[in-house]
Amino acid sequence: MSTRTIIDADGLVLGRMASVIAKRLLAGETIELVNAQNVVISGNKVKLVEEWKEFVHVGGFGKGPVHHRRPHEIVRRTVRGMLPYRIAKGEAAYKRLHVHLGVPDEFAKAEKQSLPECHSSKLNHRGVTVGELAESIGWNKMGVK
Repeated sequence: MSTRTIIDADGLVLGRMASVIAKRLLAGETIELVNAQNVVISGNKVKLVEEWKEFVHVGGFGKGPVHHRRPHEIVRRTVRGMLPYRIAKGEAAYKRLHVHLGVPDEFAKAEKQSLPECHSSKLNHRGVTVGELAESIGWNKMGVK
């Protein structure tokens, strides 16, 4: 039986957080990741937006590859990159990951963990949040709190 953990991703660095979460998923945990739009990507904002805009337009309509513009899907796909998702163990681990924009009502009063080893305060510069990046590459955040 797997344990269910709620992690608040506010201010965490994307790559560091993804690798820690991937290890925990492979160990059998079920992870609910909240505040996905506040995850930080280190680097120059202008350069990151430029690279992502180019990346999103690779491929053709209906052919793939699929490049997501929504913040929670960007974070989920990053964690998938840290998992061996093409084998049964990795696929099962990936299915145990649930990423949310904001904090759903069911988790509002629950105790949330943070990952202090992944916090963005260790960065020399601010970087850009996944939410800001998503808006810059075409995410329309209508209806999001």
